[in-house]
Amino acid sequence: MLGIAQVADVFRKADITLYSRRLEGISGQYPDAIGLFKKNVKAKEAILECECVAVDVDTGEMRPFQELMHRRRKYGIEKAIEDYPVSLFMFEALYVDGKDLTLEPYPLRRKTLVKIIREGDRVKLAHNIIARDAKELEKFFLKAIEDGCEGLVCKSIAKDSVYQAGARGWLWIKYKRDYKSEMRDTVDLVVVGAFHGRGKRAGTYGALLLAAYDSENDIFETVTKCGTGFTDEDLAKLPNMMQKHVVSHKPPRVNSMFEADVWFEPFVAIEILGAEITLSPIHTCAMDSVRKGSGLAIRFPRFTGKYRLDKAAEDATTVAEIIEMYRNQLKKIRAT
Repeated sequence: MLGIAQVADVFRKADITLYSRRLEGISGQYPDAIGLFKKNVKAKEAILECECVAVDVDTGEMRPFQELMHRRRKYGIEKAIEDYPVSLFMFEALYVDGKDLTLEPYPLRRKTLVKIIREGDRVKLAHNIIARDAKELEKFFLKAIEDGCEGLVCKSIAKDSVYQAGARGWLWIKYKRDYKSEMRDTVDLVVVGAFHGRGKRAGTYGALLLAAYDSENDIFETVTKCGTGFTDEDLAKLPNMMQKHVVSHKPPRVNSMFEADVWFEPFVAIEILGAEITLSPIHTCAMDSVRKGSGLAIRFPRFTGKYRLDKAAEDATTVAEIIEMYRNQLKKIRAT
């Protein structure tokens, strides 16, 4: 289960009430979430739990949890909705159309939830897997962290996996990061791909696929996707700026597990600042160098506004430098 923020809901078609994890009434701060429930929940009456997540509606990227704090206000709600839109990830059904599900095992609760949720761009079922071993769970965890989540909620699927409100035990446990680190230095990364935008970004790029340079093998290894920090002027000029570098397929010097909508020959570098460097099961930068089966990725990347046109692609931040930054980050964590 992916977890970011907490919003539970007591739901009726005619009367929808939202509560925080601490049972504070927050309906007035999230009228847009109420609209999402009306549109996407098919039950007549239900008590559900979900995660309310700050998102960039144009790129689909999750934003840091702290941005939801801007929604906890009494005034200026309409402006807050516009500046800090949310999506809902549904993960629990406690009561549906007259049936108490709290004494039912988790697989049945999940099956019921799937039946009553109409998924859309901003309402989705929380992604889950049935992990068969620790390695599979770790890979799923790393992907969740890279996507902007705080971690996972691991739930039992045994026959006795009932819902226990407020209880901590082995029926469900939180598996999350137990440290916080900061990436203090900017990096210069090469644009190797792009993904089509949507919403306000329709007709331009929603996010760029960025890579570090592996000087030993003369290839470019993906390290992050970035759709944040670009101004309207940036978004308007990027397609024209990159057009002469467009190629019909992934360039041979680019190593990527992603399938970009548009591929570029490695040429243009831009300056990026991120929250931290994390292990990644899907980015190829430093794959297997730090941990078997994992590369390195930059979490919550933001374009600083600086195009490094003064640099050749081969002068961009190297894979070796990313590895060194990651190891220095670990040293700081261990020292605190």
